[in-house]
Amino acid sequence: MSAEDTSRFVRLRVDLVLKVQDEDEISKAALRRLAADAELPPGERTQAESAVTEDTAEALAYLVDPFDLVSDVPGVELQQASWSSERIEFDPDSSDWDLDEDDGEDDEDGIG
Repeated sequence: MSAEDTSRFVRLRVDLVLKVQDEDEISKAALRRLAADAELPPGERTQAESAVTEDTAEALAYLVDPFDLVSDVPGVELQQASWSSERIEFDPDSSDWDLDEDDGEDDEDGIG
């Protein structure tokens, strides 16, 4: 970063819990996206098709792209992203899922 560069890097953490109502539709959507990806090598395509067919969480991870979440936000450029998905037990009444609760980390801006 040059001396004149006033860019700041910000880590945005997002935790989503999705209720899956139709696993077949999610798998089909992931397969359609794979079929439309002309740059995907055949070996990787076969492996990805198997993964999204066998595991809904994998299909969702393939369909949800962090770039899509921020691509229309003015003044930002995505530098790095990682994400995963997993099946979970969810109880909306449990304190484990309290979104208003501070996660215990100190944020520079005090936003938590």
